[in-house]
Amino acid sequence: MSGTDPTARRLLHPPVGYRLAASVRALTFSPYDPCARIVAGALWWATRTPDGPATLALRPEAGHLVAEGYGPGADWVVHQADALAGLRDDLTGFAELAAAHPVVADLAARHRGLRLPTSGQVFPRVFRAILEQRVTGKEAYRAYAATVRHFRAVAPGPMQPLLLPPEPAAVAATPYWAFHPLGIEQRRADTLRRAAAVADRLERCADSAEATRRLTAVPGIGPWTAAEVVRVAYGDPDAVCVGDYHVPNTVAWALAGETRGDDARMLALLEPFRGHRGRVCVLLAAAGITAPKFGPRAPLRSFARF
Repeated sequence: MSGTDPTARRLLHPPVGYRLAASVRALTFSPYDPCARIVAGALWWATRTPDGPATLALRPEAGHLVAEGYGPGADWVVHQADALAGLRDDLTGFAELAAAHPVVADLAARHRGLRLPTSGQVFPRVFRAILEQRVTGKEAYRAYAATVRHFRAVAPGPMQPLLLPPEPAAVAATPYWAFHPLGIEQRRADTLRRAAAVADRLERCADSAEATRRLTAVPGIGPWTAAEVVRVAYGDPDAVCVGDYHVPNTVAWALAGETRGDDARMLALLEPFRGHRGRVCVLLAAAGITAPKFGPRAPLRSFARF
């Protein structure tokens, strides 16, 4: 573990109105994520890089962003810092598309400081997305946190306790039954182990389209999981979570005033925003827009088919 001094540093220049916490929150799984957290307005993000373990600290300072890296992979994470902050997010054409719908136009204006981050890493995201399949958010987070702690590896840097995501090879080598005490049944455990076994191939994908093809070729990974992965790993603004329990209803309510919608209706309503369909969904979530609830209370987070 490195000391308290960063081994790499970089100054970033975000646009006026940029909001760090809103932009990087997608990199965290609840405020208690053992691998990433926002503390006093700064992001601390631990990961495994091609050069070794690393922690990135991103903090605002006098209108700028200071990126500091710790550990053997410090140079890698600092080089990736602008992408992680969402500063490589390409908004080309979105303003014109948003202007065509009053709700989207209003959201784009109110949340203009929100950018989509790009982590540049597939497996940490697919690890989380698989654990979110078919369960509540609370169940998914418990399994995620328990698994990170099971494969416990302390991240470099002064922010402690902060842990690294599990190493794919270790996950692939673990028998499915070892995941049961962590709250993960055999179906998700087997999917996770299969994804871990091909993690190297997944990380070599050139773009989100190739990553989607390779991800959905893994048994147990469908369009919902793939979209969850590429939206953050590649910063794909068009990734839509088909198969989500809540999102079709939210889109139907926000864009058409309809209390319920299915995947087909959601995609039809989002079609005018092609190229930025996922961005529209992110803006709806950022605004806290949800469809009216009927009957029993719905889960707080999404159920996904897979």
